[in-house]
Amino acid sequence: MKTKILLAAATLAAALASPALAADPTGLWQTPTNGGQVRIVRCGQALCGTLVTSDHIRRDANARDEHNRDERQRSRTLRNLPMLTGFTGGPTEWRNGSVYNPADGRTYRGTITLQGDNALRLRGCVVAPLCKTQTWTRIQ
Repeated sequence: MKTKILLAAATLAAALASPALAADPTGLWQTPTNGGQVRIVRCGQALCGTLVTSDHIRRDANARDEHNRDERQRSRTLRNLPMLTGFTGGPTEWRNGSVYNPADGRTYRGTITLQGDNALRLRGCVVAPLCKTQTWTRIQ
């Protein structure tokens, strides 16, 4: 009986002493537009993300980055296209990153904010207050 009480007390003490784990932004996320799915991973101390699939990729596996402002980049395929780069910070907000939008071929300054384990808010700005915000949902 004493052993069970000591074990329970030790478990409770360890749980109270441990900091709460922050939600992890890495994984596969569904975007609210064009059926996009973006995989976010750690790139050193930063976060980055690549386009895994979208309505365009489902229609044509070889769909290209045709709207890119840099003509030399227009031959890249949309699949595995880098969309998020250089986001630093945490544990719930990452700033100073770049968001590439293949729909218009532009790159925006961005912020990622986790809103629980299964939702994140991505904000991209040309120049504040000219910003657009989307909420992405975790797939895995």
